[in-house]
Amino acid sequence: MMTTIKLAIGSIFIGFIVLGLKSLAYWMTGSVALLSDALESTVNVATAFAALIAIRIAAKPADANHPYGHHKAEFFSAVLEGVMIIVAALLILREAYSGFLDPVVVNAPTEGLLVNLGATLINGFWAWILVSRGRRQKSPALVADGKHLFTDVVSSVGVAAGILLAIVTGWWILDPALAALVAVHILWSGSKIIKDSLSGLMDEAVPDTTLNSIRAIIASEADGAMEAHDLRTRHAGPAIFIDFHLVMPSETTVFEAHEICDRIENALENAVQGARITIHVEPEHKSKQSGIIVLD
Repeated sequence: MMTTIKLAIGSIFIGFIVLGLKSLAYWMTGSVALLSDALESTVNVATAFAALIAIRIAAKPADANHPYGHHKAEFFSAVLEGVMIIVAALLILREAYSGFLDPVVVNAPTEGLLVNLGATLINGFWAWILVSRGRRQKSPALVADGKHLFTDVVSSVGVAAGILLAIVTGWWILDPALAALVAVHILWSGSKIIKDSLSGLMDEAVPDTTLNSIRAIIASEADGAMEAHDLRTRHAGPAIFIDFHLVMPSETTVFEAHEICDRIENALENAVQGARITIHVEPEHKSKQSGIIVLD
């Protein structure tokens, strides 16, 4: 399996190839819509570099200044990517406005569209690789990069369809109109990436399905304990932090409490990839009987 760093490096090479092809398509045709497609690809290259830097930082082990690790670096990369996508959309809107003021007939549309189609197919394949591998390796930077490329694919398909329609109808005003639609689509994509990344920076809890699984594991593996409460979770890139309080009977020895905690930790680590667990052991009188988890 390719590592996140290798995938990030691959994104840079793919980005340059796609940028070259889309720039060629614009040079061949003079289409404002194809120019908008090429402008978005410049963002792809820049964000691929940002993702690589963030992934390298996130992979660093915990140190004295960062005892919980560097996992959140990837969220910063994803936020930056969202911002750069929005900037690209604004540049495209500017080009579209110029096209509305002075519509031009597209030159060599068939050849240019075929070149752009090749770039789109490459982008689509690589986007699928990034999203699927990024989710498997819990890399927000790779997932954001892949989702961005998917929006690029959708935009490219829309642009191609619009140019074909313009050729058939002779309405060349459709060229800048499509560029404007591409920009609106990109704006929506960029804002969504920023929103998803900020949730990670704000220590958002794990999804309900994962949380229910964590609860079930604690309940099944905590034989000998009385109760677990104050369960809290948060995720930061590939790391999932889990902490809770575990109430023990008064007669439980330190050794026995340690064995119970080890059993729970091992089960959680096997079931939840990237789990980082902290268990606070409490005496019997700390029982709440109304906590998040109550053991039988």
